[in-house]
Amino acid sequence: MAELNDAETIRRLLTTPARWAVVGLSTNRDRAAYGVAAYVQGLGHEIVPVHPKAEPVHGATGYASLDDVPGPVDVVDVFVNSALAGTVVDDAVARGAGAVWLQLGVVDEAAAARALAAGLDVVMDRCPAIEGRRLGLG
Repeated sequence: MAELNDAETIRRLLTTPARWAVVGLSTNRDRAAYGVAAYVQGLGHEIVPVHPKAEPVHGATGYASLDDVPGPVDVVDVFVNSALAGTVVDDAVARGAGAVWLQLGVVDEAAAARALAAGLDVVMDRCPAIEGRRLGLG
């Protein structure tokens, strides 16, 4: 079984081109999601903004919910309050995502355990931009 916050998993998720659904991403430049999504996109990943407003962000079409996103999603990047994260993680499991990444400050141990049990890679309470820069990426 995969392990939470495994260093090799973090490296693989950041360096293997993938489709990242960024839940909580809006056009608000003051929110961390805006900058982190640009960083992830700069690493060569496709980003898919997921936010109730369904706004395009960084040139990518936005969707109101994870269920609305067409096609496969490799990584679900969770930029919502910890109290809401479990529902997003369960949606990621249900749609067959390969991984969930709960952002720095987003912690839901039970949801992480459910995702791990379902076979997903799980990173929690970490920031892709911080981890990527630590690895010398971007």
